[in-house]
Amino acid sequence: MQLNPSLMQFESLSLTTEPNQEDAEIDAVPIVEVPVSKTSVPPSTSEGGMYLVQRGNSLVSQKSEELQKTLLAHRHERQLIILQDFPDPDALSCAWAYQLIAQQYDIKCEIIYAGTLSHQENIALVKLTNLPAQRWTLQSIKSKDLSSYQGFILIDNQGTTSQLLSAIQQAGVPLVAVIDHHSIQSDLKPEFVDVRPYVRATATIFTQYLQAGLLTLDSSINQHVKCATALMHGLRSDTNRLMQAQEEDFMAAAYLSRFYDAQLLNAILQANRSKRVMDVIERALKNRIVQNNFSIAGVGYIRYDDRDAIPQAADFLVTEENVHTAVVYGIVHDEDDELEVVIGSLRTTKLTLDPDEFIKEAFGQDNNGRFFGGGRTGAGGFEIPMGFLSGGNENSAYAKMKWEVFDTQIKQKLLKLVNPRDNPIQSE
Repeated sequence: MQLNPSLMQFESLSLTTEPNQEDAEIDAVPIVEVPVSKTSVPPSTSEGGMYLVQRGNSLVSQKSEELQKTLLAHRHERQLIILQDFPDPDALSCAWAYQLIAQQYDIKCEIIYAGTLSHQENIALVKLTNLPAQRWTLQSIKSKDLSSYQGFILIDNQGTTSQLLSAIQQAGVPLVAVIDHHSIQSDLKPEFVDVRPYVRATATIFTQYLQAGLLTLDSSINQHVKCATALMHGLRSDTNRLMQAQEEDFMAAAYLSRFYDAQLLNAILQANRSKRVMDVIERALKNRIVQNNFSIAGVGYIRYDDRDAIPQAADFLVTEENVHTAVVYGIVHDEDDELEVVIGSLRTTKLTLDPDEFIKEAFGQDNNGRFFGGGRTGAGGFEIPMGFLSGGNENSAYAKMKWEVFDTQIKQKLLKLVNPRDNPIQSE
């Protein structure tokens, strides 16, 4: 079904208000409906690929209409789009796409994140496209008038990787929508939800919204071309340069190919690594241990602005011969907010290893039932707050001792899964 971009015709459309259970089931993969905490695993089908394509198109149409209905209900409002603390190209591009879609309903959106952009490609993406994302710290949010916002949106995350979520929830701002491709991380109850863990990139989901008519891209509009370029980068990034892409990802890329700027994308991809990133990769190489084809490396203390060196180090370690999975972690220190957190990244080429299950089993949940991490196909990450033990690193001996404790604890949890018979803590 193609949606008419005219707002007057939008309002005259008959929108589906009851979920179609048959449409919500696709090829033995979980499709999440409200509440987010529940999933359904539909039976497999042998009726052929064409039938699956038709059912997939039906789901896209259904979700596009549901999102359209939600946007109509929130016309003339102000909303916040909350990204993970360290947003990647998939998150940034999709937030921009949502902002452009919402503009048609006179909804003003601000794209915010609490961390920083440290990956060279993310910095280039924002600078070269003028992508309208803002950094809100835990300190700066205290001076914001959150009562002026009528809702917030979670895109490419479910709130577990954002420091801003609790402050916005405490201010009474309601959750309007969750649009993501990661497995379930927490129990949220938004008005609209489109969580598809089997989809390789959230950019694929948003491109499908565009194809369904929620926004008609125009190659003569510079902002549309840049957003399409950002979406292509996000899709390419989360599918490992399309090597892990599925049919719908390729179809989304084919659609975006009509609008994106290839030279601009190439300029984004040519961004150079900084010396500090190379230093972290060197530390990961020096400190790594390899067991059962897993490469595990702790890199010590890292500046907050260099946080994205951790996933880049994991990307590098997983290319080593006889290694199928790499985990790199370190203590990230934010001097401004006096905050410390253990941050790690996982990369794997092993098809039978589910990063989401592996990380959740390794590190578990906090007292509120929120997992410390999760993942998607081929990649995952975790963040563990240090709480009372944060700071106090002026004494180098104490800082070294603190790192050794966390390094040993993380290795112990990982090696229980990698090699259950091994114990990194040797008794005297």
